[in-house]
Amino acid sequence: MTGADGAERFRALHHGRAADDPLVLPGPWDAASARMFAEAGFPALATPSAGVAASLGYADGSTPADEMFAAVARIVRAVDVPVSADVEGGYGLAPKELVERLLEAGAVGCNLEDSTPEGLKDPAEHAEWLAGVREAAGDRLFLNARIDTFVRGVEDPGAAVERAAAYVAAGADCVYPIAAPAAVLPLLRAGIRGPMNVLARPGEGPSPAVLGGLGATRVTFGPGLQLHAEQAVRENAERLAARLPR
Repeated sequence: MTGADGAERFRALHHGRAADDPLVLPGPWDAASARMFAEAGFPALATPSAGVAASLGYADGSTPADEMFAAVARIVRAVDVPVSADVEGGYGLAPKELVERLLEAGAVGCNLEDSTPEGLKDPAEHAEWLAGVREAAGDRLFLNARIDTFVRGVEDPGAAVERAAAYVAAGADCVYPIAAPAAVLPLLRAGIRGPMNVLARPGEGPSPAVLGGLGATRVTFGPGLQLHAEQAVRENAERLAARLPR
């Protein structure tokens, strides 16, 4: 589902949810996995940049922009549910071009990071850039502003809350303090306005329902589901290889 109607449907999924019923968004890495998640009944999907990169043969953070947008477009075409796209730090694109590329791919939302390989971005400058993305997109895209303080070694929840406030003021629909420890989620929830995305790890750590009770509005998995699938393929390959003539 694409266009303004898709974005509005996706936005609505984030509101009016019970504490133990966060929006769970699996992360498809290609068209086949997207179909599986949609057929399982999930109402929307959110691509993981690292998972897509792996499917294309790239290291995380090394996917060329053209290939990432093309991969997102293939995923969107494969399903009839809204798809949000992780487009990392925006590939150096100006807000207007970034929005145009996302809409051309059929995405209804995007995930945008606030760090580079060199470290955290200045929050005021990043908020200004996010405001430009919001202005260019209008209501046609759901903006999920990722906050990288925890993955960059800043343990103080207050730093994430401050960035969240700036990004929400700039027009972000949701903020994503990635890798925030479960113990600090209630503190983040108390200080953050609007929806909050929390990372879950498949098969370990708190369940989505528990994360919802701690403050998550929505739950994503990063490349976790792709890594689980990769491990299953590896194990099957090793079993098959063990039967080859020697």
